[in-house]
Amino acid sequence: MRDRDVPERSRSGPGPVSPAAVGAVAQVFVTDLDELAVAPDDERHLAQVLRLRPGEVVVASDGQGQWRPCRFTGSTTRGARLTTILEPDGPVMTSVRLQPEVTVGFVPVKGGRPEWVVQKLTEAGVDRIVVLQSQRAVVRWEGERRTKALERLQRVAREAAAQSRRPWLPEVLGVDDLDDLANRLAPVPLSLAHHGGRPPSLQAPAVAVGPEGGWDSSETASGWPLVSLGANVLRAETAAVAAGLLLCALREGLVRPC
Repeated sequence: MRDRDVPERSRSGPGPVSPAAVGAVAQVFVTDLDELAVAPDDERHLAQVLRLRPGEVVVASDGQGQWRPCRFTGSTTRGARLTTILEPDGPVMTSVRLQPEVTVGFVPVKGGRPEWVVQKLTEAGVDRIVVLQSQRAVVRWEGERRTKALERLQRVAREAAAQSRRPWLPEVLGVDDLDDLANRLAPVPLSLAHHGGRPPSLQAPAVAVGPEGGWDSSETASGWPLVSLGANVLRAETAAVAAGLLLCALREGLVRPC
């Protein structure tokens, strides 16, 4: 029996249930928790940026809830490639995905702010991040630009998940309009962030945040329930992060519903 099949992998078994609990100095994502082959960019980060010393704890995760503590044993150079070596330092554990899954959709704004939104939503624990298009969107991602932008956001999410010790990688999807997103999520209801709405609730764990000019009246009149994020007018990127933080805090019991 391989140790990835032992009972200790269960959340209810002994040992920590989150990579954050083991006090690791770093986390990397790998495709196989037995082979522990580390990607070249992660190798350089561990050995050259973090300058880890042999014996320090690193978490390896498959991005699907399974992970194991490892020890950094050093690095060697093979030709032009730096090879980092990790050794298992415990059994493969499983962190159960929290329920309900939280989805935040946002309409991209100019500059590097979409990357910031994805980074912070990932750190907060959002499960699904969807890039949206809307009537008042200033930034529109289409064709090759769309593909490259989504690939960039997925890299940002991966790096943020490693930094925040998340065992589950979030989905980064898009570009969808509101109808596409609602159909993708069904039967989970979609809500729109908008002044005058009801407080966020886990009964509606999917929230879409509009562009800087807000939703068009045709969009708010389409029948989706409205969710308020507070009394003040927030920037589009702030509103997206606020929606994710509030829903994840409700899910983790850090705040109580109204």
